[in-house]
Formats: sequence, structure tokens, C-alpha cells
Amino acid sequence: MAKLTVFTPTYNRRYILPKAYEALCRQTSRDFIWLIVDDGSDDGTGEMVQSWIEEARIPIQYHFQQNGGKMRAHNAGVSLCPTELFTCIDSDDYLVDDGVESILEEWESLKEKEHLAGIVAYRGRDPHHTMFGETFPCSGSASVSELYRKGFFGETTLVYRTDILSRYPFPVFEDEKFIPEAVAFDLIDRQYAMHIFTKVLTICEYRGDGLTRSVDKLRENNPKGWLLYYQQRIQDSSASVLRYKYVAHAVCFCWKLKRNPFGEIPASRAEIMAAFPGAFLLRLAGKL
Repeated sequence: MAKLTVFTPTYNRRYILPKAYEALCRQTSRDFIWLIVDDGSDDGTGEMVQSWIEEARIPIQYHFQQNGGKMRAHNAGVSLCPTELFTCIDSDDYLVDDGVESILEEWESLKEKEHLAGIVAYRGRDPHHTMFGETFPCSGSASVSELYRKGFFGETTLVYRTDILSRYPFPVFEDEKFIPEAVAFDLIDRQYAMHIFTKVLTICEYRGDGLTRSVDKLRENNPKGWLLYYQQRIQDSSASVLRYKYVAHAVCFCWKLKRNPFGEIPASRAEIMAAFPGAFLLRLAGKL
């Protein structure tokens, strides 16, 4: 049985998926499964994937579901994953040619894994350069949130143990389709570290129809998920300018949801009241 699942959630990305497919066909190791969760595409994605399954160049598992957003697709992918390791490669990203081989060799080389949730590596603009020249601020192991606290500013490739992901599914709200990834990953960070792998594993290509380009719309349409994100971030932070920003954002989402900030935000009454001016400024700036 394969050891790694390469998971791709997709919604009407038929035009870009062939690049991910060809990259997987170039892999120097075939010890993986490509798991595609189609989140309700109506652009012919299913027919195209079926043709690839019939080609049998690589093992592909395809699952179609009604449109429910990336986080529901991710939860479905984890539930369907038959392998020890799981990495999410979005439809506008693709693995470097030795990505699978590098992941498996690095993981197998580790002697102590009980404290590890998986591997954290770079995303890059090409196989030899990270997106903005960023480097990890430490070596060995650390939680993802610890890397950012120590000054890391780029994006990462995350390879998780499937058994851990299954214990930390993304919360879902009936009338929302998005929640920040950190809502689940921050909980994992509280219990586990990640092995730091200083290699570019995925190539990133931002596109106009991707989630990254529509953050303001995501915040507007998914206030419950964003409020939960800020509630958790406040719980994990100490007194700082960043904590003040988290509280101000949480106040904004409480107002939007018509909830009482003093009953919803895990901060002192004084902190919440002090964040009101910042929350007003966020609203005036059109952030909510």
C-alpha cells in the first residue's frame, strides 16, 4: 500500500488541473495516491479525471460531493485517506518532480516521531527558490505557529500524519463554506511539533479565482468561522499589539453576528473595551 496521499480539493478548476496531473506523473517515486475531492464542479472536471483514471499512469481516487467549501472537502479527503501521510496540494499548486520521494525519505529517516504531527517544508516560485527568499528561523522541529512567532513570513508545504488530522477536523457551520486553516492546525500545534525540512516541495501559482485573492469576501460571508479563528488566536496569545488586533477583529465579528463581545471573546473586559476603537476603525476601513 502507498504511504502518502496527495490530496487536491477542486471546484471548477478543469483548466488548471492538468498541470498538477502532469507533475504527479513526473514523480520519481510512485509510492502515493492522488485523492481528488471535487466540491461540486460543473465544468467537466469529473470527465477529465475519469480519462486520467483510465490512462492508469498514476493511482487516482476521485470523490464528488455537493459544493460545501474547501474545509468540508478537506474533511472528506482525510476521512477517505488510506495512507499514513497526507499532504494538501491545491489545484493551482504542483509538486516538484522529486516531491513524493523527498517526503517519504525524510519521514523514514526520522527516528523519534511520536511528538511530530508531520513535516513542514517550503513552497516556492521554482524548485530552488522560496516565494520571497524566506528561510525557516530554526532547525530540528517546531510547531508551525512557533515558526511564525520567530519571524517566518512565507507559506509552507504541510505533510501531516493522517491519524492526527482525523482527530482535528475543520469545524463547519451550516450556512458558511470557509474557515481559516489555522482553526484546525493551531489545535494540532498545541500538542505536536513539525519536523522542519528545508526544501521546496511545491510550486505555487496564485490565480485570480483562488481563495487567497478573495479574503475580504471570505470574511464577509463566513463570520462564524472567522470569529472562531480569532477566539482561538486570543487564547494562544499573550499581551501584545498582535493580541490587541485579534481582540479588535473578534469584536467586529461579534457585532456582525449580533453577539455580545463580552460573552464571546476570551479576554478581559478591559481588553475588549480597549479594542472598541480599533474595531470601529476596521469597520470604517471596510474590513467588515
